[in-house]
Amino acid sequence: MIRVMTEKDIRSVRQIALASWGETYSSLFPDEVLVDWFERNYSSAMLCKQIEKTNMFVVEQNEQIVGFASFTQVDEDGDSELTALYISPKHTKQGLGTSLVEKGVETLQTKGHNLYVYVESVNLTARSFYEKLGFHLLEEFDEYFEGYPTTTAQYVLPLKTPTLI
Repeated sequence: MIRVMTEKDIRSVRQIALASWGETYSSLFPDEVLVDWFERNYSSAMLCKQIEKTNMFVVEQNEQIVGFASFTQVDEDGDSELTALYISPKHTKQGLGTSLVEKGVETLQTKGHNLYVYVESVNLTARSFYEKLGFHLLEEFDEYFEGYPTTTAQYVLPLKTPTLI
């Protein structure tokens, strides 16, 4: 079941994010950098702000939260961004990530034109996932994550298909 995230879900969401970040990025960045970033960006206060200002959804199995996604509100250009999508490592490969993206697209497509997502270029699993969902690679660019060089891939998914005249 997918539903809107509430403050009651913060503890579970933090646990999923921490497990996913550790599994995905521990080989790219030092542990202390990941922990510091996580504590700033996934604090209870920050998650409360995200619940208030973004479209956050959780997915449950057997009354347990096993994944979540966060989508920004549609901006004045009609764009939105998928800022987080994490599934508990024990629950991957079950279609839950796809279902969360579909829920976000369903919520955004009446107002938005494009959904963007940014992925570490070396994260081939995530890149393949988004490409299978119809996201298109726009560009790759170098940047810094907490002072460490990295390369990011930017993808876009059109939310509305233009009609032919």
